[in-house]
Amino acid sequence: MAQGPPSSCQPDPPGQIPTGAQPAFPRPDSSTPASPTPIPTPILVQPRTFLYLQPLKQTPLPAGYARVLKLSAGYSVTSLGLPSSARLALSGVNLSASVDSGKRFGATLDLDYALAPNVFSSGRRMDMLSYLVGPVFYPSHGNFLTTYVHFLAGGAKVAGPFPNGNGALNTGHVHYPAWAVGGGVEYRLSPAFGFRINIDYLQTHFYNPSGVVRPQNDIRVVNSIVFYPGMPSFRRRH
Repeated sequence: MAQGPPSSCQPDPPGQIPTGAQPAFPRPDSSTPASPTPIPTPILVQPRTFLYLQPLKQTPLPAGYARVLKLSAGYSVTSLGLPSSARLALSGVNLSASVDSGKRFGATLDLDYALAPNVFSSGRRMDMLSYLVGPVFYPSHGNFLTTYVHFLAGGAKVAGPFPNGNGALNTGHVHYPAWAVGGGVEYRLSPAFGFRINIDYLQTHFYNPSGVVRPQNDIRVVNSIVFYPGMPSFRRRH
């Protein structure tokens, strides 16, 4: 008996491709050259060799907290109250250095030298050297006009003639503690310079007619030019 073709429900034998069917993947063409192996391209990386030149991040100081250094030099006049009830006018030079915290307080160092020639028509002179330091308080602190008060303590050396009980003059010197309280105004002329007027009550010591050291009450007025190193700006401080 003749056998018919296999039923359509039976799979084709493995490895055989039905007639007229195309293979799922075409055969490689030997005439086409194979793709070359990709070559990695080098990338130039810039080394960070100048990191030390980059500025560091710093927290900016709030307005009104920058410290300001002030240097001043000027002319001083001191009314010296002698224990003998006489008063002498001494004139000289005043130097000071102060640090302003930028808020309401600061500190100052004050040096003053003043003299009076031909005291009591004796041909002798009287001089005084004082060195004081202390805190400063600023009631107002503006861009151009500043007011301040201070309390200073230190020492003073006073030397010169003084009357004795016999109507003659003796000569001597004392080196005692001294202090001053006062204040003034300061006007800003430019970013680098200013002008200051200062008035102080100053207490020093000298001999009375009995040759005993007693306190003397002095009044001192100083006019000076102020220099601001670094030329601070006119930024208002509160």
